[in-house]
Amino acid sequence: MKQIIPLILVAILMNAATTQAAIKSQAIDYKDGDVQLQGYLAYDDSQPGTKPGVLVIPEWWGLTDYARHRADQLAKLGYVAFAADMYGKGITTNDPNEAGKLAGAFYKNRNLARSRAGAGLAVLKQQPEVNANKIAVIGYCFGGTAALELARGGADILGVVSFHGGLDFENDADNKNIKAKLLICTGAEDPMVTADKVNKFQEALRKADVDFQINTYCKAKHAFTNPEADSHNIPGISYNAQADERSWQAMKDFFAEIFK
Repeated sequence: MKQIIPLILVAILMNAATTQAAIKSQAIDYKDGDVQLQGYLAYDDSQPGTKPGVLVIPEWWGLTDYARHRADQLAKLGYVAFAADMYGKGITTNDPNEAGKLAGAFYKNRNLARSRAGAGLAVLKQQPEVNANKIAVIGYCFGGTAALELARGGADILGVVSFHGGLDFENDADNKNIKAKLLICTGAEDPMVTADKVNKFQEALRKADVDFQINTYCKAKHAFTNPEADSHNIPGISYNAQADERSWQAMKDFFAEIFK
């Protein structure tokens, strides 16, 4: 009996190590028109068969380690995650002014946002591990706006989750193109996504007969899901651990609904 217990412990440890090692990740080069892009794919190859896919659209800083970390988290939940590149291969920044310029091009040209996000969506759907009929898109800040813009362009997806994304859109009529269910996670103290903007967007979605839910988190400012948000010293931007945890759980519940 004394020999059996250690063997059992060894087996448990080996199984845990195998499970941990099952998360595979790789960089994937692709294009949107003539623009060279490079995204990040993550999935658990220990699970047989195809899995739902989740496209991750990063904040305005570009495809940084934060977006890759979120893709890894999604892979551990059993999804195939692809963190999209919105700016171009290797283009990231830690400078708010430069980030504003990079993201600004997409705010000025919403069709460009849809095209660039759509290129990432196409890559995700092409992966052999993905069930192309079960796709969701999530986005953070600028990425949340781009994710919603993708849906407003009529993308064939089941759901969109916007984490502290902007809710300013040029043409409310495009909301009629939305096929996906929406989960909007926003901060009650976000000076960039005010209550008036949230209410206006909610009314536009209601008129378009969109299936949506909006979660507002107390004491949460802009970028509340990113632990490094405070390091930029930008007024109105701050990490909120409680809102981060609650919104991630809301996303998991949302996925359980749309992927069932």
